[in-house]
Amino acid sequence: MPFSHLSVSLPYWQNRDPLDALAVAESADRLGYHRLWVGEMATFDAFSVATAIGRDSGRIPLCLGPLAVDVRTPANIAMGAASVAALTGRRVDVALGTSSTVVVRDWHGRRRLRTARHLEETTHIVRALLAGDKVEYEGQLERVRGFRLRLPALRMPDQTGAGGEIVVAAFGDRALEVAARCADRVVLNLVTPAQVARCVSAIAEFARAADRPAPPVSVWVTAAADPTPDLYATVRQAVVGYLRAPGYDAMFTEAGFGETVALAHSGAHPREILAAIPDELPATVGMFGDAATLAARLSNYRDAGANEIVLVPATSAEDPAGEHTLSTIAELAIRRRTQSHVGGPASDGEGRG
Repeated sequence: MPFSHLSVSLPYWQNRDPLDALAVAESADRLGYHRLWVGEMATFDAFSVATAIGRDSGRIPLCLGPLAVDVRTPANIAMGAASVAALTGRRVDVALGTSSTVVVRDWHGRRRLRTARHLEETTHIVRALLAGDKVEYEGQLERVRGFRLRLPALRMPDQTGAGGEIVVAAFGDRALEVAARCADRVVLNLVTPAQVARCVSAIAEFARAADRPAPPVSVWVTAAADPTPDLYATVRQAVVGYLRAPGYDAMFTEAGFGETVALAHSGAHPREILAAIPDELPATVGMFGDAATLAARLSNYRDAGANEIVLVPATSAEDPAGEHTLSTIAELAIRRRTQSHVGGPASDGEGRG
């Protein structure tokens, strides 16, 4: 896989210092990764931490999100993205998603209704606002009347693929259809290579029906080179909340962990669920092991149709920046690129941007 199609997402591990994310950002930039994905959970606001990262001396492009459309308004999303771009001078892409009932209803006190429709309406409005348009939109769930950003417009993708992207996070068929019709790119999270292949096929079918090219697919993949028990424990703890989430529960059941999923649905205490999660469970939707294992896993996702692999590095007190994992995979990418250009320079001309 070309190095330009390897990216990094900030990890927000529950048992680690949230400020580790800044160290990961520095490593990703220094090692030459394609772009840095900046999401949000229960620590940093995405726009704030992206601005903090973007104001340093680095140059890595930023992808903000996925941002929950049930929590933020389209105008709020567009203002935040335009603010980051204006304050940092970096390319900014925006990823949109629907998040979970826990995040939307329990954490933010909002209603999570007709998620696919909400995702589609927000995508249309955010795209228009970031392009600098004065927006008049009357949807079923979102409405904007006469609003235009006063910050400079973000350059949207042109026929050459240049410019910022509107990315849609999808998993179920309805969200995949929206993404195929409206997005510049689709992002998947916590999926096996086999599920990537099925989603890529579904996206292609939906895009054909909409008479447009299928958008490329990115995949978030949790990663750890030469993982220690502590790194496995960090990742296992993060998986607990996904085991009973719709869609993810079916995926883990299909992968052979039905008993663990059933325990999560039974209302068991999170400590009991965590104790029941084997290291093999997160490994089904990630990449863990030595360099050869990581290289094979990268190939698995690439062969399944992933255009961009977004690494979510496991971190530890000894390696808060995920340096060992990120440098190991960067070396694999450089080695592969060099081998594919025998007799030529190591660079393949597909740098950042």
